[in-house]
Amino acid sequence: MKMVIMDAKTYIYVISVFLSAYALSGINYDGFIKKNKAIEARVLVILLSIALGYLITNFITDFIAVSSLLMA
Repeated sequence: MKMVIMDAKTYIYVISVFLSAYALSGINYDGFIKKNKAIEARVLVILLSIALGYLITNFITDFIAVSSLLMA
């Protein structure tokens, strides 16, 4: 049972990181990124998408765990 939960959490994590990267790609970073720092801006988007994906995954899994406790 625990292995199934870990597999599902991994899938949720990967999907949420990609969705976060997609959502963050719509933001215009020109206002606060220095000129000729494109690589640093990309690294920032990657780190933000990983962090946001982690938070979304934990929210979803905690929500499922709490709702299953309430249903029992």
